[in-house]
Amino acid sequence: MIDTPTLHAFMAVAETGSFSAAAERLYITQPAISKRIALLEQQLEARLFDRVGRQIQLTEAGRALLPRARQVLMDVEDMARAIHDLSGEVAGKLRIGTSHHIGLHRLPPVLRQFSRDYPQVKLDIHFIDSEEAWEDVLHGELEMGVVTLPPQPDERLYSEKIWEDPLVFMCAPEHPLARAKDITLETLPRHSAILPSPITFTRGIVEKLFDEHNLKLDIAMSTNYLETIHMMVSIGLGWSVLPATMVDSSVVQLDVDVPLPCRQLGVVIHPGRSQSNAAKAFLEALRRDSLIQS
Repeated sequence: MIDTPTLHAFMAVAETGSFSAAAERLYITQPAISKRIALLEQQLEARLFDRVGRQIQLTEAGRALLPRARQVLMDVEDMARAIHDLSGEVAGKLRIGTSHHIGLHRLPPVLRQFSRDYPQVKLDIHFIDSEEAWEDVLHGELEMGVVTLPPQPDERLYSEKIWEDPLVFMCAPEHPLARAKDITLETLPRHSAILPSPITFTRGIVEKLFDEHNLKLDIAMSTNYLETIHMMVSIGLGWSVLPATMVDSSVVQLDVDVPLPCRQLGVVIHPGRSQSNAAKAFLEALRRDSLIQS
């Protein structure tokens, strides 16, 4: 009989790529991790990991087990949560993933009020890229993501818009574009741009706009961190597209003839798992903030 501690050990090794890192994650010893993996391989009569030097890689059998183990653990967690939540108490741990930008500019008032209203909830907040949070919700590692929503809806997750997040063109006050008049979209590729990395939903929005006008961007640098982009723009290294909430005295907003689409920030939840009372209460807190901001 395969038990949940053994599956947790397998998942930890698969996700960290290391027996020692898996042991640290689960707060047990490395020999205990090795013992659980050896027992699992014996029960399944298959090798789950290839150990090449210091590298730990999933075998074909391990790759086949991974989504099934993830689903079993998610089902067990959902079952325990559903039984606990019958009491109606809003308590326990709530695992949320959100981006640094949303965590800095949108969530503080929500978190402040929520922690006051529900002191029995332990918030476990992971500050990661929106795209990574989206994937972690999909795989059951997070109960909820508060993220930049993808431009095209994905039916694998339930998504709900909470905030409109207008995007604007911006540059440093001393940048040549800051002194230009009647700026057209065609003007911008003549100057270097600093944009979010290619894997981000925001980058996709920007590239789609320029592709629609058959324009090729001159991208000097890219990074996932919007605050870093803002800093580089403020010292004159290039122009960028960032949320309007980031316009301050160190940058100027550019009036371009073609408007930018609006980003949507919101929540993503896995439709196949039951929501905890804590998750339901947090979603209501987000909705209330949405009404206040609108």
